Amino acid sequence: MKWDTLDEEPCSLSRTVAVVGDRWTLLILRECFLRVRRFEAFQSSLQITRHLLSERLKKLVRFGILRRVPYSEAPKRYEYILTQKGLDLYPVIMAMVHWGDTHMGDERGRPLLHEHKSCGKLFDPVMVCSECGDVLHAKQVHVHAGPGRKEAVG
Repeated sequence: MKWDTLDEEPCSLSRTVAVVGDRWTLLILRECFLRVRRFEAFQSSLQITRHLLSERLKKLVRFGILRRVPYSEAPKRYEYILTQKGLDLYPVIMAMVHWGDTHMGDERGRPLLHEHKSCGKLFDPVMVCSECGDVLHAKQVHVHAGPGRKEAVG
C-alpha cells in the first residue's frame, strides 16, 4: 500500500486513514468536537503552524468533514463547522479518548469527563451491537467479506 493511494484501497479503514489518519487531523477534529471553530483558535490551542493547519483544514473541507462558513467580511474570515459526515466521526474520537484514558493516563486522572445530557451521568463510551444492543468485544466478532471486497477475509 502507498500512502498517496490509501483512499483507493478496498478497505474501509485504509480509506478512513487516508483522510483522518495523521496526528494533526485527529487533534483538529478533537478541537471541533470541543466546539472550536476559528482558525486562530485552532492555532492557539494546538500550537500548529499556520501552513500545516491550513492544509489540514482544506483537506477536511475537501472530503466533506468540515464546511467553511464566513463569519467576517472585512477581512474575510471563516469558521469551520462539522458536517454530518464529520459528526459521524464522534464515536471514533470517543473510542480513542477512552483508550487514552484507560491506557495512557497518569496519577492526575482523566483530563476531561463526559456527561450525557439526557441522564446527567458521567459515562465511558462503549460500542454495542446495532442489532441486539450487547456490548461488543473483539473476540466476539466474526468478519465476513462484503460486496466491496473480492478476496476472502481471514
